[in-house]
Amino acid sequence: MLKVQEIRELIKLVDQSSIDEFVYEIDGSKIKMKKNSATTVVSQVSRISPEVELVPAIQQAPAKQAVSASVQEIVQEAAKPEVSTQADTANLHKITSPMVGTFYASPTPDADEYVKAGSRVSKDSIVCIVEAMKLFNEIEAEVNGEIIEVLAKNGQLVEYGQPLFIVKPE
Repeated sequence: MLKVQEIRELIKLVDQSSIDEFVYEIDGSKIKMKKNSATTVVSQVSRISPEVELVPAIQQAPAKQAVSASVQEIVQEAAKPEVSTQADTANLHKITSPMVGTFYASPTPDADEYVKAGSRVSKDSIVCIVEAMKLFNEIEAEVNGEIIEVLAKNGQLVEYGQPLFIVKPE
């Protein structure tokens, strides 16, 4: 039987390779990995200056004044400078999902969460479970520190490499 770390390494290798499907069988155990062949579109929101004029048709239409107001709010919100600096985030560690699966914050539905914002963790502390193909994989903190933010919700589907927690290392 493969260990969780070995499965993680296999997932990374398959993800980085050009193969679309991988099957591994040993001693009656079988692991099958398949890449999603659909293309993913990533878009980036660029900053808009508050001086940008809105489309005249929207500004002049009385029935669309609410739309115009919310567009102006979005433009103003996008033009605000970011509050956090790179120096603030440079010291933080992100615990990421080692696989695609379902995020669980606690060992059972009626149990307390493993960690919350403000919780202290050590390298080997279990912070959550990611369930993939009926296997429940315990995810460890990887660093000593304090949980600053929990980025995933209980029962949420998570992707490989998706940040789950932000930790301030000690």
